[in-house]
Amino acid sequence: MQGPDVLGAVLLLGVQLRALWPAAAVEVHTSREVDAVNGTNLRLKCTFSSSSPISQHLSVTWNFQPEDLSSHEPVFYYLKEPYKLSAGRFKERVTWDGNIERNDVSIIIWNLQPTDNGTFTCQVKNPPDVDGTIGEVRLRVVQKVHFSEIHFLAVAIGSACVLMIIVVTVVIICRHHRKKVQVKRIEVADTELEKENLKIREEKEASSLED
Repeated sequence: MQGPDVLGAVLLLGVQLRALWPAAAVEVHTSREVDAVNGTNLRLKCTFSSSSPISQHLSVTWNFQPEDLSSHEPVFYYLKEPYKLSAGRFKERVTWDGNIERNDVSIIIWNLQPTDNGTFTCQVKNPPDVDGTIGEVRLRVVQKVHFSEIHFLAVAIGSACVLMIIVVTVVIICRHHRKKVQVKRIEVADTELEKENLKIREEKEASSLED
């Protein structure tokens, strides 16, 4: 086999092996959207999966893009240990809450502000897996808690149950009162009947004496 033919066969074999063996990549998983109340703390969850064992050079980068789509701002960085920001809106407001051994690279943001509305990105690099997806979380900071449909449904069911209990109680009380009134009427009628019978008996006895 000539040189060019050998080179072609090697390249073809390499392509076939690459097709059979998936490329190294890191997959990052986050929530799509999160709502949080102004002034509270929020845990931004981010997990990852990698085709390679966890490396000592694994790095985690959290960034933030405001709603006005201005430039990205650093939020958090991890490489062997957490690094605190020396400047920016998230200075002294972000703490590490992950566990690398469990593929968890989550963080906590303290004292949320309306200016924190925007998109947070979570990127993990685990050499040799340095490519892959970047997790995104869209955060919306609200002034008060908005009840979900489940909450509304729970309130509606609870209200219906309370109303049903009230109705059943009223019906039972009314029936009891009606029965009590009926019993009293029967007693009064029996008393009147006895009085009438007694009067008739007395009249008969008086007539007998006159005769």
